[in-house]
Amino acid sequence: MTEHALTIERRLGDRMRARLPHGVVEFVMFVLKQGWACLFGICLLAAILVTKAIWQPEWSLHRYDALVGIALALQVAFLALKLESWEEAKVIALFHLTGTAMELFKVQAGSWAYPEPGLLKLMGVPLFSGFMYAAVGSYMARVIRLFDMTFAPYPPFWTTVVLATAIYVNFFAHHFVPDIRIALFAATLVLFLRTRIWFRIGANWYWMPLPLAAFFSSFFLWLAENIGTLTGTWLYAGQNPLDRVSFAKMGSWYLLLYVSFVTVTLVLRHALQRQPHDPRNS
Repeated sequence: MTEHALTIERRLGDRMRARLPHGVVEFVMFVLKQGWACLFGICLLAAILVTKAIWQPEWSLHRYDALVGIALALQVAFLALKLESWEEAKVIALFHLTGTAMELFKVQAGSWAYPEPGLLKLMGVPLFSGFMYAAVGSYMARVIRLFDMTFAPYPPFWTTVVLATAIYVNFFAHHFVPDIRIALFAATLVLFLRTRIWFRIGANWYWMPLPLAAFFSSFFLWLAENIGTLTGTWLYAGQNPLDRVSFAKMGSWYLLLYVSFVTVTLVLRHALQRQPHDPRNS
């Protein structure tokens, strides 16, 4: 992230604060900064909604293929405008690869499907699907920077890598062996229950337990998934586009968020503190 891009973001924030009532400024800034952090995902969801509304079956370009082009253009724009650094982009590319691998397996296993035609599909999976996982990585990298986040006390890093690996493997293995997600839910609490996410809004610092933040995030990802299924972009086995996505999928997202978070910390290790840390006293 360049100093020029940081200066633009600070100026935007200062202008908004100057126009907001004092009593609500921090809450509104929290919401706006969260929205700015998930800009990639918001743009991708907007593309899904708009293309669903306007696309015609007789058009020579398939909607899925158009979404691939839109997602690529978004990624190029984020790098060109310095909204993401190349270091962050490398991690986001890893999200894309691991997400696509899961998509390939899950679609073949019949967990969900992409019903529309497209040339840029691999084993029934449109190539834009990997960008949906990349959007989660983009959000995490950007939200840590925008809120000056610190995670403390953070468990030994190797334990978090083991947990993330076990969660990822279980998404595949539960089709063949007993599902251990209950044990994985428990493991997230054992490792992270004491971990506070410290974040700054203006001059003030706040904190939230990391598992609670993961729960809230999984809820908003569940809402985003409902947009995807409502537009018929993808559908779970036996699901009608008008059917609500099962609340159980929030549990899947909750676990997947830990995989995403640990992946991001491969780059953003500076935000991790092994000892309890209160930035208000710094």
